[in-house]
Amino acid sequence: MEPSFDSDMYADYERLAEDVRTMQERLAAIRATVDSDDGLISATVGGAGELIELWLDPRVYRTLDSAALAESITGTIHRAAGVSQKEGLTIAAGFLPPESTVEAADLRFGPALHRLDRPSGGR
Repeated sequence: MEPSFDSDMYADYERLAEDVRTMQERLAAIRATVDSDDGLISATVGGAGELIELWLDPRVYRTLDSAALAESITGTIHRAAGVSQKEGLTIAAGFLPPESTVEAADLRFGPALHRLDRPSGGR
């Protein structure tokens, strides 16, 4: 007996949903660590660009310029987020148009998976 169209469609859906879940897990597992140019600051961000860890060498306190310290911390975090986004784009490439860029791609896919999991109800 030949499988019905509905069973083929359901199998395709299951494969796609599993692929999206796997991609989401891989994105969530990203950890990108970048050091400041002077090596006194280290920032680790996750797959969504969220700060996971910030390390400051005690020597950063030798200078009393809080604005420069804040700028260096912020710059280091932004560079780490950029590395994380590039890694995420590589992971998600199979789900995105070939011309996708880090700046334009939405790598969170939660709404897409939620929609896939929702029964269509004939819609």
